[in-house]
Amino acid sequence: MMTPEKQDKLFTREFFRKVGKAIHDYALIEEGDRVLVGVSGGKDSMALLDVLASRAKAAKQHYTVIAAHIDVEEVSYEVDAAYLRDYCERLGVPLVYRTVRVDMERNPKKPACFVCSWYRRKALFDIARENGCRKLALGHHRDDAVESLLMSMIFNSAISSMPARLEMFDGELTLIRPLIYLSNEETVCYAGIRCFREQVKHCPYERATNRGSVRELLRRVEELSPNARANIFAAMRNIRPDYLP
Repeated sequence: MMTPEKQDKLFTREFFRKVGKAIHDYALIEEGDRVLVGVSGGKDSMALLDVLASRAKAAKQHYTVIAAHIDVEEVSYEVDAAYLRDYCERLGVPLVYRTVRVDMERNPKKPACFVCSWYRRKALFDIARENGCRKLALGHHRDDAVESLLMSMIFNSAISSMPARLEMFDGELTLIRPLIYLSNEETVCYAGIRCFREQVKHCPYERATNRGSVRELLRRVEELSPNARANIFAAMRNIRPDYLP
């Protein structure tokens, strides 16, 4: 019988393999890259930071990792800052911790989550430029991409999602998602193995979006087809224009 320690080791190896495959398939990280990892303190971004920092230490890898956490004054979302700093120090990764103010009244018709996300993303862009990072890595995984696709189709009448690689600002910066081949369940498992500490306070707006409803819709679809999420994700690379209106 396989011991729990052996199971964890095999799972971790497979987790790293899927990240490596995504990096290879989409050319996410290249020789000499400086990669800024956006770290919210949640399981996905912590897993991303952990894997990229560990891979960067391998002899065949030649890239540098920097972490950044954006604290928003007006939102009662809170991470254990001391734990985050200590974890980055143990990984040998510099951490940029920045506090920003968000004007929620600037776009009153926009959801608070959208406005906050825009400010945090802008701060990450600034930090990337300041530190000479041409790659910005975010912790979105396969399920995030599938949910975003359905949300875009249902609410915005468009077919769009979260690409694994997105060139921005005329190629000055590339947004990458190395966890794109991994499921939410897998990142939960990895976080458990690594014993990541949870946020002190979760974002009060995280449930005020349609994502939870779409997640429930996907759960019901999986009752019809257990492979629904994987199939929808694969469909994004199997578009047949001749069979579209």
